[in-house]
Amino acid sequence: MLARRRPFRLDAERIVLRLPMHSDYNAWTALRMESRAFLTPWEPVWSPDHLSRKSFTNRVYWAGRSSKAGTSFPLFLLRRDGVLLGAITLDNIRRGPAQSGTIGYWIGQAHARQGYMREAIGVLVHHAFNTLDLSRIEAACLPENAASRGVLEKSGFKYEGVAQSYLQIDGRWRNHVLYANLRSDRRGKTEVR
Repeated sequence: MLARRRPFRLDAERIVLRLPMHSDYNAWTALRMESRAFLTPWEPVWSPDHLSRKSFTNRVYWAGRSSKAGTSFPLFLLRRDGVLLGAITLDNIRRGPAQSGTIGYWIGQAHARQGYMREAIGVLVHHAFNTLDLSRIEAACLPENAASRGVLEKSGFKYEGVAQSYLQIDGRWRNHVLYANLRSDRRGKTEVR
C-alpha cells in the first residue's frame, strides 16, 4: 500500500502557507488584478499572459516540482478562513557550504500593513532554519520600498548593502538593498520562533 504524502503546509497564528493549487486560479487572478497598480512598481514587468490560466497552471506545476526537489518553496499566503492574501517564496536554495536561500514576497493591496507578511516571513524562516537546516536567508528590495524594508527589519533581517542593477523592476534595471537573516547571527540576536 502506497503512503500518500501530506501536502506541504506551514501554519502560523492567523495564516497558512501552502503550495498553490489549480483551484486557486480565480482568487489569485482577482487579487493580482485588484492590486495591479499597487504591485507593479515593485515587480518585473508582467508578461502578456501573466494572468492566463495556462500561465497559472505552469506556476502550479513548477511549485510542486521545485518543492518536491527541495530547490524552492513557492507558497500562497492565506488567512485561516481561506482568503488569499499574497505569496512568499523561498527560492535559490543552495546546499553544501552555502546552506542558504532567498525569499521574495507580495501581498494584495487590501491586506497590506496588517502584519500578515511579517507572520509569513517568521514561519518560513523558522522552517528554513529548523527543518531545512539552512544557515542564511537573503532578501532584496528597492531602496525606496519602505514597507518591504520595514517588514524585513521587524522580521530580524539585517541590512548588508546595495547591489547595483540587481533586478529588472517595472521595465528597467534597478539597484536593490540587500538584507540577510542568519541562523547564528553574530551581529546581534535574531529572534527565530
